[in-house]
Amino acid sequence: MAIILKGDKEIANVPSIKAKSLRINLNEEIYGTFAEIGAGQETVRNFFRAGGASGTIAKAMSAYDKDFSDAIYGREDDGRYVTEPRLKKMLTHEMNLMEERLRHKYPDRMFFSYANTVTTIDFAKKYKGHGWVGVRFQVDPDEDYNEIILHIRFHQTEARLQQETLGTLGVNLIYGAFYKHNKPKKLLKYLYDHLDKDIVEIDTINFSGPRFANVDNRLMSLQLVKNGMTEAVMFDPSGNNVLPAAILYKKNVLALRGSFRPVTKVNMSMYQKSYEMFLKENKVNKEKTEVIFEITLSNLKSQGEIDEEDFLDRAELLCSLGQTVMISNFKEYYRVVEYFSNYTKNRMGLAMGVNNLVEIFDENYYRHLSGGILEAFGKLFYRDLRVYLHPMKDQDTGQIIDSDNLRVHPRMKELYKFFKFNGKVVDIKQYDPESLEIFSRDVLKKIEAGEDGWQEMLPEGIADLIEEKCLFGCAVKQGKEEAKQTITSKEPEQAQK
Repeated sequence: MAIILKGDKEIANVPSIKAKSLRINLNEEIYGTFAEIGAGQETVRNFFRAGGASGTIAKAMSAYDKDFSDAIYGREDDGRYVTEPRLKKMLTHEMNLMEERLRHKYPDRMFFSYANTVTTIDFAKKYKGHGWVGVRFQVDPDEDYNEIILHIRFHQTEARLQQETLGTLGVNLIYGAFYKHNKPKKLLKYLYDHLDKDIVEIDTINFSGPRFANVDNRLMSLQLVKNGMTEAVMFDPSGNNVLPAAILYKKNVLALRGSFRPVTKVNMSMYQKSYEMFLKENKVNKEKTEVIFEITLSNLKSQGEIDEEDFLDRAELLCSLGQTVMISNFKEYYRVVEYFSNYTKNRMGLAMGVNNLVEIFDENYYRHLSGGILEAFGKLFYRDLRVYLHPMKDQDTGQIIDSDNLRVHPRMKELYKFFKFNGKVVDIKQYDPESLEIFSRDVLKKIEAGEDGWQEMLPEGIADLIEEKCLFGCAVKQGKEEAKQTITSKEPEQAQK
């Protein structure tokens, strides 16, 4: 056992990597293969060194030569090797061999296949390295296989250190698969046993199989950000977690930030109008454009601790509208732009309301930066970026507020004028005037109170989905059920009369 310390505080007694490997080796029911490409055979090495490995390892291999790799696993359509499809082919191939060659010999053993395909840091230290890691496993010989697949990004600057990190992570994953699969949230945390979060990042993870039938992978994505394992995650309209790099690579990106609690007509109007304007920009190709609906962790925590059911309700609605969703730990907009810039140099757009833009020009927003607001704006606006501003209606005066008459702090006026007159801020002109009266907080209150009148404030089909699945509190459904019960309870009394 090892004692993990954070600062001077003891966190927990955690089994050492040797102890974890040995426990698996001494379990006579566990038997499997290791296939590791690109960073040495670092995971299986831990099992060999722990002792008793012959009871666990059916085969260990590494096909470094591309021709050998293609002959074993097949060639990828895109010719790449460090990809999720490649990892899945490795897992499938190795597991099929296990079943074909050994199932008759070991009918009562729990088979597993561990694989990784990784590229470590290059000599020029230009590319830091990343990879896909996965395990396919049984927890009952008569049960179908479960699978955990994740993507990692290295932050270390030496290949040797990255290899050691991969070996540790691999042991943690296999150990967690067999001994912590019934607690997937905790399993995520255990992946970092004996690892610091600043040396390796997990930015995508997906669970599948009978033991994870009730696991919502969007919720697992949220845990990655919540636990500080990564700063942003994405899931597609089907609800599956996707690799941000795969979505953003060399794309034009239009992002909308909001609470989407729930998503309203004004949100969709802002999206549709800004998207139309974005596609008319130079260098913007529709086929290479990605729209991202972003929710920040701070927004999810606005009511205190993160309400996971509330998060899933928001995700459910956005996915139903066919949107790609990003959950991030970026409070400031410039950090969102910086993040996108890691994957693309193409044109970017931010669609936002007046209040959001005013906040961007608030100096207090950047007190943590040594260069203050100028440093933030240098990071934000030097990119090929444009802000699409949706107008706001003043609730007291009825005045429509846009880029021409919004008010920023007096010290920020000239800075704001500079960016506006240089075309960095443009107004959404073709907006729906009626949508300016819609506020998600008002819609939410009506839903929770079981009132009518909120349905027409939402995009088509969303109100039906909220009522059908009883999202954002059950006041709507409860109100109907209570009314039904009240009528039913009065019927005998009225009959007597």
